[in-house]
Amino acid sequence: MGRYVFRRLIGAIPVFIGVIVVVFVLTTIVPGDPARIMAGQAGKPETIAKIRHEMGLDDPIIVQMWNFFKSAITFNLGRSYRNNMNVNEAIWSRFPATVKLGLAGMVIAIVLGMTFGIISAVKQYSFLDYASMFVALLGISAPSFWVGLLLLYLFAVTLRWIPGTGTGDGELIYLVLPAVTLGIRPAALIARMTRSSMLEVIRQDYIRTAWAKGLGAKTVVLKHALKNAMIPVVTIIGVETASLLSGVVLIESVFQWPGVGRLFVEALTYRDFPIIRGEVLFLAGLFILANLVVDMSYALFDPRIRYD
Repeated sequence: MGRYVFRRLIGAIPVFIGVIVVVFVLTTIVPGDPARIMAGQAGKPETIAKIRHEMGLDDPIIVQMWNFFKSAITFNLGRSYRNNMNVNEAIWSRFPATVKLGLAGMVIAIVLGMTFGIISAVKQYSFLDYASMFVALLGISAPSFWVGLLLLYLFAVTLRWIPGTGTGDGELIYLVLPAVTLGIRPAALIARMTRSSMLEVIRQDYIRTAWAKGLGAKTVVLKHALKNAMIPVVTIIGVETASLLSGVVLIESVFQWPGVGRLFVEALTYRDFPIIRGEVLFLAGLFILANLVVDMSYALFDPRIRYD
């Protein structure tokens, strides 16, 4: 196990370096001058030039890229152009709110997705199967921000059952709508993957043997079939868990949730490149970590898998 983890971490280094290069290039060629934005429309040319010099924007591209590379590998990403706040502190101050939202959304996704997927597989070609897959198709197809706006209009504006945006004083009721909105799409993907994987497993001979031995439906479905069908499901859960933390950008903007997604939108508005670069690198690291955790979890569901 240790050797496998070490090899995966070594293999992630070129990926992370590639992310650093791509992030620098994209944020360099994007239109907009952060110095001019900071100086305002009435900013004088000498003021703008001074700001550019202080931020290092007048250095040659190679120098800027080298400085960014050094700051990225030492996790010292500088300070925000907008409020002079340390990038690491800015991200970590918002991260708990995003984790709270992401975990709530993923719990909803796993519970709903696996429940509907198992029911669809066990009741194949029934009304429940068709209805579940139709709902899953809608969940995949509907844009998250559109679903969020519909839920806001229905439950917050029309019915007034749930507060609208923000976090209030930390009450869990404010978490319901953004978490449901965030969890709908991964729930649909998990449902389809669970159904597909379960259908392959329940046709195996050992499942027929389990039924022939008179075992109960709960034991056959959950203990024998589901456990052996979990590897593809675990893969999609791991990928979607990392995707949730990057997909919160739109959801946090819709619901005014004070997380890293909303911070990213604010940074884009003001061309705050240190925050933008820091968040992209941070999310890239989460994707790499999520994939590593998923790979290591395979042996929990299939003991035949080894890491040698």
